[in-house]
Amino acid sequence: MSSFEGMFAPPSSDNDEKAMSEINTTPLVDVMLVLLIVFMITIPVITHTVPVELPKVRNEATKTAPENINISVNKDGQMYWGQSLVPDTNALLERLKTAAVLKPQPEVHVRADQQTRYEHVGRVILTAQRAGIQKVGFITEPGASSQ
Repeated sequence: MSSFEGMFAPPSSDNDEKAMSEINTTPLVDVMLVLLIVFMITIPVITHTVPVELPKVRNEATKTAPENINISVNKDGQMYWGQSLVPDTNALLERLKTAAVLKPQPEVHVRADQQTRYEHVGRVILTAQRAGIQKVGFITEPGASSQ
């Protein structure tokens, strides 16, 4: 008999056959315990969140009132009060201060070009805030309905 015949020969004893017919469940139990631990750690994180009241989606048509102030900002950052050009933020601030003392206080509606940098729109909002304006809104194009 050569030395290679013993390596490929099936086990000959009855005890070895009995051991081979049983399934080793130790790796299965190990995997199940790991999965159980993973689920125990992740489920509380998913279910417990900070309770906040999320805003409801609604689209209201613009209420055009004569006392509302329309400020437009083009893509170059130029500001327009209605149809007239406002030279700088100081002039805008002075005009908004005079409007802020009116009763009832008018709303400021900001219309900005799609290509306008946020910095220019932010400057208009900051100027309105400094003038004491309580309500600032944005005029946008209606998009596709998500309902």
